[in-house]
Parts: sequence; C-alpha cells; structure tokens
Amino acid sequence: MTQLLEVSGVSVTFDGFRAINNLSFSIGPAELRAIIGPNGAGKTTFMDIVTGKTRPDEGRVLWGAKLQSLLSMSEAQIARAGVGRKFQRPTVFEDQTVADNLMMALKAARGPLAVLFWSPKSADHARVAELAEEVGLGDSLSRKSGELSHGQKQWLEIGMLLAQEPQLLLVDEPAAGMTLAEREHTTRLLVDLAKTRAVVVVEHDMEFVRRLNCKVTVLHEGAVLAEGTLDHVTRNPQVIDVYLGRSER
Repeated sequence: MTQLLEVSGVSVTFDGFRAINNLSFSIGPAELRAIIGPNGAGKTTFMDIVTGKTRPDEGRVLWGAKLQSLLSMSEAQIARAGVGRKFQRPTVFEDQTVADNLMMALKAARGPLAVLFWSPKSADHARVAELAEEVGLGDSLSRKSGELSHGQKQWLEIGMLLAQEPQLLLVDEPAAGMTLAEREHTTRLLVDLAKTRAVVVVEHDMEFVRRLNCKVTVLHEGAVLAEGTLDHVTRNPQVIDVYLGRSER
C-alpha cells in the first residue's frame, strides 16, 4: 500500500535531551490514526518536524506518491503541499464572522497583487457554505466567531484548514474542554474527514480515542513503543508501565 507520510529513522536532540529517538512509522492516504503517550514522549516534536517547525538531526520524512522530502521544504511549502495542523487552542478571527474566517482561509493565489485585487466569486461563497456545513456550522455563517462556544471554534478552525485542501490533518487534543455533545460531534467529524484524507489525532483522553475506533501509535521517549488497536496497546505491559500506570493491571 502506498503511504502518504513515511517517517524513517528520525532523531532530534535539544540541549542534550533526545526528544525523538530513531522514530519510524507511516500514515496511509485515507487513514485515521491516534497518537498517544506520556508527557515528553515526543508527540508535539513529531508534529513540529512534519510541519517544518523543527529540523531533525537525522532521518527522512517522505511525502506523497512522489516521495518528496519534507525536510527540504519550508513551513509554507509544506502547508501548500497539503499538510495542515490544528493546535490545541483554536485560533480564529473573533471579530469576523464564520463566513469571513472561512473565506480568508480559501486556497487561492497569495501574492501581494493577487491579494490586493482578489474578490470572492459565487463559487467561493458556495465553497464557504459547503465547508461550514461539513464541520457543523451551516447555521452560523453570519455569527461572529467570538460568539461561538469553545467546541464550535475548534470546528471552525478545522473548516479553515479544510479550505486549504490538505491531504493530511494533524489535530492536537481536539476533545479538550468540549462538552459531551461537542465531543460526539467532533468524533463523527474526524471519522468522516478520514474517509478522504489522512487524519492524525494526538490525544490524552482514552475514551475519546476509543470512540475514534482507529489504529493507535504509542510514543515513549521519542520512539514507537506499541501500535495497533486501543485494546491491543492498552494490554501491552510496557504501555501500562510507562503510560497507563501499574494500577490498571
């Protein structure tokens, strides 16, 4: 099976601390994957490397059917190549409407002149409405983003990422701070998105991961400790020792 993202032998050290240690794993082109692990396991550093924020000391990060090296690209080039990242705290333009936020995020020419003379066409408005409907904000297009609940802001930011037409979405702790209803909606949204693109979810909430019903990768000390279904990895004695706690035996 062709992989969308292949991380091979990647290591990175910060001030003598090895944050990523010979990390190797791959993500398929339409796959939902959860990444779990204790604090300091390397989850954030992994996302930083894939998005170009951090350069590893060694290893390869290959992308797409042509196996391009992401390590030779800038952060902006990686984003344009199809890698989108959602941080834990939503970052939306709160004084702008939901529609305006989505419109600003649409994939379009971004040069100085192109931006200066660009005006939305009917197809752009239709795409904005489609994105809002996809993330569950179809009835909120005219609302200011600052009026949205925490969960709704998370969905809006996911919609803004989708406007860039990514092939891979990296999503950091999407369930944090959400109500039960918002968590259920977010679960359905991520599962649906993974039918047409790769979605990688970094999460601590085991119940949320269970609801995703996907392959799980456990990181520890910057390397893959275990991989498989949630039931499989949570029965692994090493995972219990380093992450779940001996009391769960």
